[in-house]
Amino acid sequence: MLDLDSGAVVFVGEGKGADALDPFWKRLRRSGARIEAAATDMSQAYIRAVRPHLPDTTLVFDRFHVVKLMNDKLSELRRELQRQARAEAKDVLKGTRWLLLKNPDKLEDAREESARLKQALELNAPLAAAYSLKEDLRRLWSQSDKAAAARFLDGWIERARATGIRQLRQMANTLSLHRTGLLAYYDVPITSGPLEGTNTRIQLLKRQAYGYRDRDFFKLRIYALHEARLALVG
Repeated sequence: MLDLDSGAVVFVGEGKGADALDPFWKRLRRSGARIEAAATDMSQAYIRAVRPHLPDTTLVFDRFHVVKLMNDKLSELRRELQRQARAEAKDVLKGTRWLLLKNPDKLEDAREESARLKQALELNAPLAAAYSLKEDLRRLWSQSDKAAAARFLDGWIERARATGIRQLRQMANTLSLHRTGLLAYYDVPITSGPLEGTNTRIQLLKRQAYGYRDRDFFKLRIYALHEARLALVG
């Protein structure tokens, strides 16, 4: 668990289940501290782990995980289309996964990445539609206000469903189901980006030490990753 204001790790649990957070919830209740908002992904497991303990807290569904889910859907569609394609199309689609997921501004002309991507999109209309919607989805978090974001999101969902593409319909249904938490970003503009960065530093810490046999010591090292020290009283 990370405090998004300070960047400090406030709790390190063991395991991946919801019960790994039980000690945190107990300490939180004893401390009397209030959490105004929490950033999480759209997984029901995460929602069920947090909502019963923070019923009045605003849940903001993290943009990082939304974009990742859309990328996963695009990759799944590419694989499906490649399996169905004829020999010539297979050769064009082969090796385009990272081109499809890459930021267009990062495509390298020296490697003809833009040209290869353009060729693949021109060859396959469903892939082109999915790619266009993938890039357009990024604009959800740069609208002028919440009302504009709501209109944009509803329009995106409608366009995705209208394609008839299974992966895009699934993505549209997911975003529709989690609409409130997605738009909550405009009430509390937080993301779990800092947590992802901290997780990367934790993995680096493990590699540098070739693993830790003493879990308590490893936890102390994690807490010490940030200069700020934040502890719940109780």
